[in-house]
Amino acid sequence: MQRAVLVGCGAMSKAWFEAVGALGDIDIVGVVDLDTDRAEARATEFGLTSALIGNNLVKVLAKTSPNLLFDIVVPAARHATVAAGLEAGCHVLSEKPMAETLAEARDLVWRAREAGRIHAVVQNRRYLAQIRRIRRLIESGAIGEVTSIHCDFFLAPHFGGFREEMPHVLFLDMAIHTFDAARFMAGEAATAVYAREWEPANSWYSQGSSAAAIFEFSNGAVFTYRGSWCADGLRTSWESAWRIVGCNGTVVWDGHDDIKAEAVTSGKNGLFSGVAAVGVPPLDASDRVGGHLGVMQDFIVATKGGPVPETVGTENIKSLAMVFGAIDSAESGRRIEITI
Repeated sequence: MQRAVLVGCGAMSKAWFEAVGALGDIDIVGVVDLDTDRAEARATEFGLTSALIGNNLVKVLAKTSPNLLFDIVVPAARHATVAAGLEAGCHVLSEKPMAETLAEARDLVWRAREAGRIHAVVQNRRYLAQIRRIRRLIESGAIGEVTSIHCDFFLAPHFGGFREEMPHVLFLDMAIHTFDAARFMAGEAATAVYAREWEPANSWYSQGSSAAAIFEFSNGAVFTYRGSWCADGLRTSWESAWRIVGCNGTVVWDGHDDIKAEAVTSGKNGLFSGVAAVGVPPLDASDRVGGHLGVMQDFIVATKGGPVPETVGTENIKSLAMVFGAIDSAESGRRIEITI
């Protein structure tokens, strides 16, 4: 039984408590929030009668001596929270984003390395079955080398709270999921980006609710992203709508359950090449799935000496760098080269 402290008891914490309960071998010994009443309420909701409740993370860590820290704080508190956990000897699993700045993300990578601990991020979209199946199709060579990836994300959620005041809200709070999935599918790192942000007249967000970006990958492939968080009507999936183009065919995914693929079967028949449907491979037993719970399972296995999780900080920083590159480009109006 591993001992854990959970910090940050807002709306998102419910899913974390449920995931911890599903794993079954973790004892939450401390619950922390700036609002102790909220922390107490969450602890009561999940029957954590013996957990220490507090509003000071450092003190709760010192009193409970956990080996795990689950970090669900707002992004502005991420760096201090993770740093405190690592200093206390904890492996840390954080909500995204990994950090508020790339400099802070680099520092957390360094701190985790120095502490000999794992800091991973709940970048759970890559743990979707559909994304794993698409990656498996790409790896089969059925559509040839990937030359471009295109994503559309159009929703209009009224969150309330910090998101509606957050600068660069679409890029920083949501698009990172899509960027990370695109990087996973392509199997490449992004090297440059040109991006724009704008605020439609009907927006209820402070800044950056709508955006577009063009990324260049290290193998020459291009990834385009279009999105808005104030686009009512004809909603896309939360996972975006995808088109992945290869030298020999195309994959289309609606972001729900419908994945279609076609590949070239013959030479030109008039204006176009002959194509035929391609079967999308089923999941393999080795595929990492399960969304939030899947990320948490891999994190726990890693803390016990198993494989390093895919969303460890040294990898997740590559997706975060895409976000900050896009933000830099939108602010400067220039193409930005992406460096870690």
